[in-house]
Amino acid sequence: MALIGAVALVVIGPAKLPTVARTLGSWIGKAQRYVADVKAEVNRSMDLEELKKMKDSVENAARDVQSSVQTASNEFEKDWADTTAQLTGESWAASVTTPVPEYQNPKKKWRLKRGATPHWYKARMGVRTKALSGAARVARFRPGVKPNV
Repeated sequence: MALIGAVALVVIGPAKLPTVARTLGSWIGKAQRYVADVKAEVNRSMDLEELKKMKDSVENAARDVQSSVQTASNEFEKDWADTTAQLTGESWAASVTTPVPEYQNPKKKWRLKRGATPHWYKARMGVRTKALSGAARVARFRPGVKPNV
């Protein structure tokens, strides 16, 4: 490096050497940035290829799992059909004594019917079924006065 610097000092001269060195430095910097960009692009393309390979392997594994699940479900369906075919014979029908009732929609007010407390229970427990006004309550519970009920 010292030899190159000495030759450049003799050939270019001391007056122009700083400007030439600055220009040469900027060119070297641009060249280094270009090389770094090319390296980054190559690395990105290699990473992209690796990702594509990984994606293909994951897709193949997913297809294998799907096919194995499909075959297992087909086998289950076949076994289920065989089992139910055996159970639908005369012996199974004879073993069932009570028929299963068919579902009936409860229609309207089923919550009310389920949650309603019977009136006889409310009367026995002393639960108020009607609201009294304040004046009626005072008149009812005033000592010594009989209500007009």
